[in-house]
Amino acid sequence: MDYFVPVAAAIGLLGGVVINHLADVLPHDKPLRAPVCQNKDCLDVYTWQQFLLMKPCPHCATRRSARSWLTPLVLAVFAVYLWLKADSALVFGIDMVLSLYLVLVALIDLEHRLVLRVLSIPGLFLCVAAGIWAHGWQASLLGGLGGFGIMMAFYLLGVLFTKIRARRLGSENDDGEEALGSGDVTLATLLGLLLGWPLIWFNLLMGILFAGVVSLLIIGILLLQRKYLQQAMMVFIPFGPFFIASAFLLLHFPGWIKAVLS
Repeated sequence: MDYFVPVAAAIGLLGGVVINHLADVLPHDKPLRAPVCQNKDCLDVYTWQQFLLMKPCPHCATRRSARSWLTPLVLAVFAVYLWLKADSALVFGIDMVLSLYLVLVALIDLEHRLVLRVLSIPGLFLCVAAGIWAHGWQASLLGGLGGFGIMMAFYLLGVLFTKIRARRLGSENDDGEEALGSGDVTLATLLGLLLGWPLIWFNLLMGILFAGVVSLLIIGILLLQRKYLQQAMMVFIPFGPFFIASAFLLLHFPGWIKAVLS
């Protein structure tokens, strides 16, 4: 049904608009009924017309971020891809809902370093339902337990790293920075329920490797700019977006993964 391609693109575009709105309001615990300014020092409400037309904030003149423009466009293209590869409208719908949820979690974690609890409950239902449908309840349950166990171990190691880092920087005070957060454990559990066992361990491994490469690049750039090692050690990036990116590759581009590994 190629005639549905424009409809799929429109669904992705609309989904991107919704994701933009939720990514703006949820981290600041704002009501969903109206858009807010993306400037954290402003956060004033403006009209839906101004929001949909990508107008600057009428109060502080802050322009819309690149994310506001890119998210709907990327999701429109991705929705067409999902439709062309889907066996049925039901499969397309499930893939689209899951994709929108994961993109929302990734964007909020990337911008605010938060995996919001308010998103965990709907994510639990989504990932359990999709995981059982795709892999059966046993593989889904084992994946959830595996994701929780693996990431909890890394979380405890992260706590140890934070203490060592504080000692290295000559401060015994907790500055609130963590190598990993409890939200990462929650996200790994959800992805485990979605991907099942044994795929979850490969997903987490890929995500950690991706994050490690990006971290090394950032630290290398800082050192080349003659930044001190102490400043380089202050670099923290969220792991959630990398876990989600690797999950997207495993779910929607498995041929690419096989080609790289072969």
